[in-house]
Amino acid sequence: MINNIVRLILMTVVFLLLWQGIVWFYHIPNYLLPAPQEVFHLLHTQFYLLFTHALPTLTETVLGFVLGILFGCLAGLSVAFFRPLKSWFLPLLIISQAIPVFAIAPLLVVWLGYGLASKIVTCVLMIFFPVASAFYDGLQRTPQPWLDLAKTMNAPAWRIFWHIRIPAALPSLASGIRIAAVMAPVGAIVGEWVGSSRGLGYLMLNANARMQIDMMFAALFVIILLSLLLYFTTDKILSKLVHWQENSHE
Repeated sequence: MINNIVRLILMTVVFLLLWQGIVWFYHIPNYLLPAPQEVFHLLHTQFYLLFTHALPTLTETVLGFVLGILFGCLAGLSVAFFRPLKSWFLPLLIISQAIPVFAIAPLLVVWLGYGLASKIVTCVLMIFFPVASAFYDGLQRTPQPWLDLAKTMNAPAWRIFWHIRIPAALPSLASGIRIAAVMAPVGAIVGEWVGSSRGLGYLMLNANARMQIDMMFAALFVIILLSLLLYFTTDKILSKLVHWQENSHE
């Protein structure tokens, strides 16, 4: 974890220096590409405005993230536990991902309005499939010797499922949740782009219409911070819960 943070900081510093050097060397005007120092200055002077718009985006992201994990787990369990559902439900999961979220988002705004609901549903749609597919795949890959041993001990099917198959599937589920943590903020921003009166996505659209490129970069910087915060927090929690996973994230 600490090594990942150190690497991330070093990469960020190198990127900012390269960005500053390109702007300085090519004399790029501010309305095309502002220098990092201008973006950080705006972050300081407009902190309250950015914080005000970051709160609804964070709320939409967290709620969509939690609900997406919940529905994804329920879908993965349903398909794995109830065999007849597999031939019906699995194609629906695939079809749901074949339709771009950008195409559905305007309809969600029409149906659910400009409030939190449409953004949360957009977020859920983006992360539902990675969680469901990862959990289902993990449930299907339970080591056969474990199942054979449980059957020789006459363990009921529900005990095998609860005490063997689900714990064995948790590492796969954790991988799906980590992917969802990265995608969740994207879903919230897409929902705000389509229709919203607040949020970082809304702020970026307004800044784009006014050619305030420095404000767009400032909002983007806050979005990146929120995404990193959600990912590393999720990764830390999962590392504690799935402590037997043979996959080092340090």
